[in-house]
Amino acid sequence: MNKKWYLVIALGLISILAMTSLAGCGNPATTLQASTVQISSQQQGIWVTGIGELSVKPDIAVLSVGIVAQEKAVAVAQSKATEAINRVMKSLTDSGIAEKDIQTGSFSINQQTRWDDQKQIETVTGYRITNMLTVKVRAMDKIGFIIDSTVQAGGDLIRINNISFSVEEPSRYYQQVREKAMTAAKNKAEELARLGGVKLGKPTYITENAEYTPMYRAYANVSDSIVAPAAMGTTPISAGETKITLNIQVAYSTN
Repeated sequence: MNKKWYLVIALGLISILAMTSLAGCGNPATTLQASTVQISSQQQGIWVTGIGELSVKPDIAVLSVGIVAQEKAVAVAQSKATEAINRVMKSLTDSGIAEKDIQTGSFSINQQTRWDDQKQIETVTGYRITNMLTVKVRAMDKIGFIIDSTVQAGGDLIRINNISFSVEEPSRYYQQVREKAMTAAKNKAEELARLGGVKLGKPTYITENAEYTPMYRAYANVSDSIVAPAAMGTTPISAGETKITLNIQVAYSTN
């Protein structure tokens, strides 16, 4: 008799639990959670961009100079290339260029081939060796002289790809450029606030992006007969000016 009552009570509890579970499933609202959207203060107010620019005189020149030797035998090409690049490097150091300012930019040995239409095969015609240097010239008044000396040292194998002018430490001008950019941003924000009929508050967000691009100039490859610098005069080189730019983005609160 007792076992029977225990069984009845157990079945009753199971029924109650099942009904409770079904009731919960029938009310989906009990399973949803409220979500909130937070709006950052950076999305409010007046956003402007100020640009500051400053033209400065370059204080460093970078030359891409080297040699190209091509012969039927790779050993002969290598020998001529080595002799020529050694003469070029000696000329650079004799002109006052420090060894730390002379760096190998690229070196390659390429097989030269030609397609034989009759035999329908590709034949090797020779080997081409290229050895290019990246040279920093700090004495801006000696650039023309250094180019002439390099050309004379390299002879018919010399190649000068380009010359660039830059400022070695542009960061020393950033404070001056930053002040210009910030002033431009504030002036623009004040005008927008006036046109919008609001009162300009304090900055709530500021970020900057400095831009500085060195000037590059192509220099014709020298492969014809070399004329002595004394006979033709020093090669004229003008560094001109380069521009340092800084962009500042500012968000102002409004009242």
